[in-house]
Amino acid sequence: MKTLTDQLAQYASYHRDRRNIATHFVGIPMIVLALGVLLSRPHWQFESLPIALSPALIVFGCATVYYVALDVVLGLAMAVFSAACLAAGAWLASEPTTVWAVSGAALFVVGWIFQFVGHAAYEHRKPAFADDLIGLVIGPLFVLAEALFGFGWRRALRDAVEREAGVLRERQQSRRHAA
Repeated sequence: MKTLTDQLAQYASYHRDRRNIATHFVGIPMIVLALGVLLSRPHWQFESLPIALSPALIVFGCATVYYVALDVVLGLAMAVFSAACLAAGAWLASEPTTVWAVSGAALFVVGWIFQFVGHAAYEHRKPAFADDLIGLVIGPLFVLAEALFGFGWRRALRDAVEREAGVLRERQQSRRHAA
């Protein structure tokens, strides 16, 4: 399994422009919340479980386990955000179908618009997930890590990610120019 530094650097190599990263601060949380909303139906209530089981709970639970395996602190922080998305998703899933579906779809579409605008207008290259689907899972963790780095959190990790991302970006550009 790749390390946290490896995963964040791989993702960061596709996100070098600060304006593109800023669009991700809006788009990625919207997409994650949309998934919490859209995957909260159907749900099943079991007497032995304190909360309803839904596709959202399964997806967010698996992602959280992966995040914690990469880094306990970031994983737990993502668990808090995931819990908020699950709560919002469960609430909207209890609303009429139109409210649930339109809310989830609107968040999803607008979130992706932010993503693609950022890549087209500022980065001038495809998103990370186009080359490696794990980018879909790492994106939310990257946004959280970038926010924490902005507050001075774990400077050594930030520096290692930046160094490795620069090297990866150079390799990617060399391959593109050679092709």
